[in-house]
Amino acid sequence: MNKTELENLAAIRIKEAKILLTADCYQGAYYLAGYALECTLKACIAKQVKEFDFPDKKLANDSYTHNLANLLITAGLKQKLTEQEKQSKEFKLNWAIVIEWSEESRYKFAITKQEAHDFFTAMTDNESGILPWLKKYL
Repeated sequence: MNKTELENLAAIRIKEAKILLTADCYQGAYYLAGYALECTLKACIAKQVKEFDFPDKKLANDSYTHNLANLLITAGLKQKLTEQEKQSKEFKLNWAIVIEWSEESRYKFAITKQEAHDFFTAMTDNESGILPWLKKYL
């Protein structure tokens, strides 16, 4: 997949998550919103790859994970995240909420309405959401 495809997939997953949230399907909404974040981080990583360059093996290997914290580091955004957290308490709280996601959430039955709404808001809030912040680095 390339950067544009990852960005498009993230947009699709967040749209699907919103639909599921509206339909009271909280587990699916939570799971897909997390994948939107994963795809956005991978798009940030893909931006680092220059056309016709031989891929850096470590970058490629580090990109094949679902671990959001590791993807953030691979994207080169750890310092930017720390700076943003210092500037905004709400952003720091939102990151604390979304970093709990993992691909294993697909097996969770106990995602509550509140958890799903909090996760979706933490991801999408225009002022302090994780996705709007990440889009600055795409």
